[in-house]
Amino acid sequence: MRKGALETPSVQSVDRVLTILEAVAKSKTPVPLAQLTDLLGINQSSVFRLANTLKRRGFLANPNTRKSYVLGPSIWRMSRNYDWSGMLISVCHDHLEALGQTTGETAHLAVREGRQVLFIDHHASTKQIVVPAQTGALMPLHCTAHGKALLADYGLSELRALFGTTTLKSFTEHTIVALPQLEKACAKVRADGFATDEAEYLDEVRCVASPIRDQDQKVIAAIGVSAPASRFPKARQRAFARHVREAAETISSVLHVEPV
Repeated sequence: MRKGALETPSVQSVDRVLTILEAVAKSKTPVPLAQLTDLLGINQSSVFRLANTLKRRGFLANPNTRKSYVLGPSIWRMSRNYDWSGMLISVCHDHLEALGQTTGETAHLAVREGRQVLFIDHHASTKQIVVPAQTGALMPLHCTAHGKALLADYGLSELRALFGTTTLKSFTEHTIVALPQLEKACAKVRADGFATDEAEYLDEVRCVASPIRDQDQKVIAAIGVSAPASRFPKARQRAFARHVREAAETISSVLHVEPV
């Protein structure tokens, strides 16, 4: 059976409403009704009724005239009330568990919290001693695999804006303490698709992590595995990195919505 035969047909009016919201959300200035009409390719009165319905429900607003639109307060309230980290955990948890089972090590999911990594979920193999970085833990960005994965797209100017110009804190003899070196590490993450922690934060602990990207290719999280160096020799890094990168790519594809 063809894939298309299994898909549920979309509802045209809902598609049009979502197209309006997306167009208004992407614009830095109020969007005129005429522009929305051109975008949808239907008569202006139909577009006005759709936009006016959204306005009555608070999803659109008219800042200047009744025929130009910005996002309304209902969007803001929904965004504030929604647990985005919970959504991310729900999307990622099965993949996190599969990664932990495949590698036999502790798998972690993390997001950026200022200059730190916040670990929001993990799966630990019952056969192994669990390494640090459990759910709720905060660790530095610059010397952890998850942190460098989260910084993958940062250049030197962005790193300076985030960390300032002072020397980064050293935790082990392997810690990166200079921003130019961290910039090179970020560039390597972009090229390789994964970041490493070679006992840079904790002695005798090694990690590998990959960035998770949203539909706009923005890094929103990182997934990876950690293990004592005794169980994570460099000979295993290639295999671990492949599994981690595949998990990140799979999650990123789930978060990607094809335009209609």
